[in-house]
This record gives sequence, C-alpha cells and structure tokens, in this order.
Amino acid sequence: MILHEPRKRPEKWEALRARVKHRWMIPFVAFEWVWDWVAFLLSNWSFLEVLEYLGSFSILIGVIFYFSESGDRIKQRHYQAWQVINTAQGKGGSGGRIDALQELNEDRVPLVGVDVSSAFLQGLKLERANLLRADFSAADLRGSDLKSADFTYADLHSANLRGSDLEGTSFEHASLNEADLVGSDLAGANLDDADLGGADLRQTSLKNIQWQRLKSVKMANIAGVKNAPEGFVEWALKNGAIQAQDNNQ
Repeated sequence: MILHEPRKRPEKWEALRARVKHRWMIPFVAFEWVWDWVAFLLSNWSFLEVLEYLGSFSILIGVIFYFSESGDRIKQRHYQAWQVINTAQGKGGSGGRIDALQELNEDRVPLVGVDVSSAFLQGLKLERANLLRADFSAADLRGSDLKSADFTYADLHSANLRGSDLEGTSFEHASLNEADLVGSDLAGANLDDADLGGADLRQTSLKNIQWQRLKSVKMANIAGVKNAPEGFVEWALKNGAIQAQDNNQ
C-alpha cells in the first residue's frame, strides 16, 4: 500500500501569526509551522514515492522467494528428522525420535526399514505409517497410536506395546515373538504369517483379527483375551498357547 500523498501548502506565517491569541503560544505554533513546511516539501518529492514503490516491490519479491523455496525447506526438515533418527540408532531413550518420526509420517514420508530398536517411544503416534521391514525390536511403545500402520515383515520381537491402539494394523510376516501386548487393541489387525510365539496377549482385544494363517502362537499367553474370533482360542491352545493369569500384571 502506497502511503505517499501530496500535502496542502501551509499558510503564510503572517496569517498564522495573526490568529494566535496568546504570545506564549507563538514558539509552539512556529515549531509546528516549520514541520508543516518540511512535510509539504517532502510530500512533493517524487523520490520518496519511488522509494515507497520499491519497498512494496521488495516485499512482493520476498513472498515469491518464500513460496518458491518451500520445497527446499521441507526437504531440509525431512533430512534433519532422518539425521535425528539415524544418529540415535541402537541407543536407548528417545533422542528426539518421537517428534522426528511423527513429523515424517505427517508429511507422508515412508518409514520403510527405519531402525528404532530399544528406543523409548511411549505414546508414539504413527497412524497409517508405512513401516515395512522396520525394526522396533525391544522398543518401548506403551500407549502408542499405531492404527492402520503397515508393519509387514517388521521386527517387533520383545517390543512393549501395552495399551497401544493397533486397530487395523498389518502385521503380515512380522515378528512379534515375546512382545508385550497386554491390554492393547488389535481389532481388525492382519496377523497372517505373523510370529506371536511367547507374546503376552492378556486382556488384548482380538475382534475381527485375521488369524487363520498365523505362523506361531507357541507359549503365547492368551489369558483373558477379549472378543476373540470364533475358534481362535481353541486353535491357539492346540498350537501351544497358554492361559496363565498373573495378578501382579
């Protein structure tokens, strides 16, 4: 917006002086009159108008560059997120990986093959994430939201998934042996060719799971499972699962 606007020529000093009723006001009126003339002269200086146009133009150029470089900024952000994840690989604790993983997933970046084994990732939110062949072994994922994530061929052995939302999640060919799934929600999960050997499934919701092609449930604890599909409990016990309640858990 151009603010430059020519001003009206100030009246002559004699005319203005004649209208001043009190002598003590004359210095203040004179001071104001001088600056009125300065403003008048500057308002008619074309150079200032050019500067205003140039200022507006520079803002426009800045906006154009900001949006033209948005792709590079996104790439840089993704690079930094991957750097956080890879630098902390194999270490305990979070190391900033929760925010990094969630940021990448929000931008729909595939997390194929990501290695966060043994990481502390409680409360992780990776809904619909592509985690094909990812390594979450021994990771602490208690209370996480992993709805509809794809863990096909992923390694989750010894992972702690207690109280997690795994509704509609795909665990095809995934390793879940010795995983802690107590109280989690596996409703609608795909467990085809998954290994649940030694997993703790107590109080886990198994509503509408795909289980007919389960690879192993040997020594899996299915005590108190909820909404299990018809025939699942009988099949699991026949194939080595156990029902062992522990009041301390």
